Amino acid sequence: MHTTLRKKSKVRWIVAALMWAAIAINYLDRAIIAAVSPTLITEFSLTAEEMGWIMSGFFWTYALLQIPAGWLADKIGQKKTLGWAVGWWSVATALMGVATGFKSLLAMRFILGAGEAAAYPSNAGIASRWFPDKERSFVSALFDSASKFGGAVAMPLIVWLIVLFDWRITFIIFGSIGVIWVIFWFFFYTDTPEKHGMINQEEIDYIREGQAQKHGIDSQPSMRWYQLLRYKSIWAMCLGFFTINYTSYFFITWLPAYLVKEKGMDLLTMGFVATLPLLCGMVAEITAGWVSDKMHSSGKYSLTFTRKSILLLGMALALCVGFAPLTDSVVLTIVLLCIARSGTAIAASQVWSLPGDVAPNNMVSTVAGLQNTISNFGGAFGPIITGIIVTATGNFAWALIFSAVLLGLGMLNYVFLLGKVKQIA
Repeated sequence: MHTTLRKKSKVRWIVAALMWAAIAINYLDRAIIAAVSPTLITEFSLTAEEMGWIMSGFFWTYALLQIPAGWLADKIGQKKTLGWAVGWWSVATALMGVATGFKSLLAMRFILGAGEAAAYPSNAGIASRWFPDKERSFVSALFDSASKFGGAVAMPLIVWLIVLFDWRITFIIFGSIGVIWVIFWFFFYTDTPEKHGMINQEEIDYIREGQAQKHGIDSQPSMRWYQLLRYKSIWAMCLGFFTINYTSYFFITWLPAYLVKEKGMDLLTMGFVATLPLLCGMVAEITAGWVSDKMHSSGKYSLTFTRKSILLLGMALALCVGFAPLTDSVVLTIVLLCIARSGTAIAASQVWSLPGDVAPNNMVSTVAGLQNTISNFGGAFGPIITGIIVTATGNFAWALIFSAVLLGLGMLNYVFLLGKVKQIA
């Protein structure tokens, strides 16, 4: 008599693909407004100030609702929270296609931000439930890499659809993509592997054995969200990600203007070049997540060393953003910007792993929401500060140097304030 060993199923990787798709849709839907803004300004006779409010309206609800969204995901489960959130923001996206002017566009942007707030906190919680610790960095990097993919393909895809149809139909098409995702999500996903009908026991054991030392599945939160602020590791995560996001948002806000105005590129060339840092970042982030998991699972490196070393490596590479304006070579400038964006992406692979490392039982989504709240203020204020510096100096040099200085402070923050990476008791 002998026992046949079954191979473990791969259901968790289908879950990972759905997580990736949710973030890709998230970034596609938030990017449409930039592509159609010239048309909207003309059609609705919008002022630059009104268009600015429409653009920024998204970020206020998005940032302010991160913590409530994370708390809700931990409370009722990521299946309901993420599913309804994607449905919510997809409907808001589609409704922009029937907008009649400034007020309706602004209202839909507020609603869009509210829905999209749940995406990252929910995904962080899903990664902690569905994957063993030794795969979590790769999965975190994988789903966050979708933001670079979404940003890279958004502009050419949206412009093509606008030319093929019109701006109203484009909004409706993108909203419909999210609705299709929601249907598949509710059909396929369960909040724990044990509840899934397609997974076998071998895969469940593999996941749970890899989590045994850290995670109590289905336990209740051990504290209220505001009590997390007592821990310096939480502050280190929030402040560090703030500095990373400050630089990251340059690439999705000011980069086109920088390439056109300071490097003399035409719009067609700029459209191609502006995608390169994002694509480099996507590859770098996935690679960094894989390397991180290999380092920690080898047993040679502690979790603290693994997280900090890759964080600091990424942020050191990101310092290249400060050298980009110091050269007259367009090619070298592009290379430096690609290295810098790859650096922020490498750091992000660890940023989205940290909530699963340090969060108390059943609070991963809450910690991720808190971290993302603070970081998005870096994203919100970064473009404003860059604009102020450019206006005052007449060029981008000091704006990019300031970004590099901020990254340097972020590195010191991770070295001295983060401390040992361990779960909060």
